[in-house]
Amino acid sequence: MKKAFLFDLNGTIIDDMGYHTNAWFHLLNDELGANLSWEAVKKEMYGKNSELLIRVFGKNRFSEQEMNKLSLEKEKRYQQEYRPHLQLIAGLQHFFEQAHALHIPMAIGSAAITFNVDFVLDNLDIRHFFNAIVSADHVALSKPYPETFLKGAEQLGVEPENCIVFEDAPKGVEAALNAGMHSVVLTTVHEPHEFAQYPNIITFVKDYTELNVESLLIG
Repeated sequence: MKKAFLFDLNGTIIDDMGYHTNAWFHLLNDELGANLSWEAVKKEMYGKNSELLIRVFGKNRFSEQEMNKLSLEKEKRYQQEYRPHLQLIAGLQHFFEQAHALHIPMAIGSAAITFNVDFVLDNLDIRHFFNAIVSADHVALSKPYPETFLKGAEQLGVEPENCIVFEDAPKGVEAALNAGMHSVVLTTVHEPHEFAQYPNIITFVKDYTELNVESLLIG
C-alpha cells in the first residue's frame, strides 16, 4: 500500500519559529498597537497571516489589501533576520534522501505564503524532493482545518489514511487528525504534553536523527 509523507514547513523542516515570533511581536506591538506579550503572540501563530490578524484585531480593522501588505512586510523582516541561520533540522537531508530513494511521494503542506515556501525550498535546494506544494495561497481555510493536507494527499494520489504528516504545532496535528492522517511531531517549539488531546500521533522526536524511514512504512 503506497504511503506518502506530508511536511509542514516552519518548525518542522527548519527550526525558525522564534524568528517568526519575533517578527510578529514587533509588527503587532510596535506598529499596530496590539500590546501582546511574547507568549500571547506565540499562541496566535497558526494558520494564515490574515487569519492571525483577524484573531488579534477583529474582522473590520484591515482590508484584504492591507492584510496582504502587512503579511509580506512581516515575512520580509523574518527572512532578513533568519537568512544567516537557514538550515535543515538535523538529520533531515538524509531522511529526504532515504525517502526519495524508496520512491515515497512527499509534499509540503504549510500555512506559510508561497513567498516563504520558496525562500526555504530554493535556498536549501530541496524542491526536487517534493511532488506537491500546498501553501496558504492554495487553500480557503488553513490549519486546523484539513484542506492543506487533503489537497496534498490528492495531488500525490495517495489516500489520506496512508499519509504521515510531520508537524511541530498542535493546530497542525489537529489539521492532520481532521484529515484522517497520523502525525510525527517535532518538539522544536512545543512540549509533548501540549498534544495530549490528539490520538493520531505516532511519535515525538527532537530531530530527524531519531527517525528511520522504513520503520514509518510498517503498519
